[in-house]
Amino acid sequence: MVAGKVKKPGKRGRKPAKIDLKAKLERSRQSARECRARKKLRYQYLEELVSSKERAICALREELEMYKQWCSAMDQGKIPSEIKALLTGDEQKLPQGASGTKTSKKNNISSSA
Repeated sequence: MVAGKVKKPGKRGRKPAKIDLKAKLERSRQSARECRARKKLRYQYLEELVSSKERAICALREELEMYKQWCSAMDQGKIPSEIKALLTGDEQKLPQGASGTKTSKKNNISSSA
């Protein structure tokens, strides 16, 4: 007994403060709003990421189709003009789909093989 108060066993630590119920509900609502906002941002980011990956896949499929056409033309004994331009170093003659990074990838593959 300390100064007339009887300690109850098992009740250690701070006593729960008498928090206003309305304030507690408002904090809970605010937390839920913030959680929904974070979730919305996360989903927007993921949707943009999926969209960019889908665009990259489409571009790679087009590039693959172009290379398949080149291979089939070469199997028939024809050399596509794009490959001639690559071999001669004339990149101005290349069509728009076969210039830029695609030609450098082709050059890197042929030089490393």
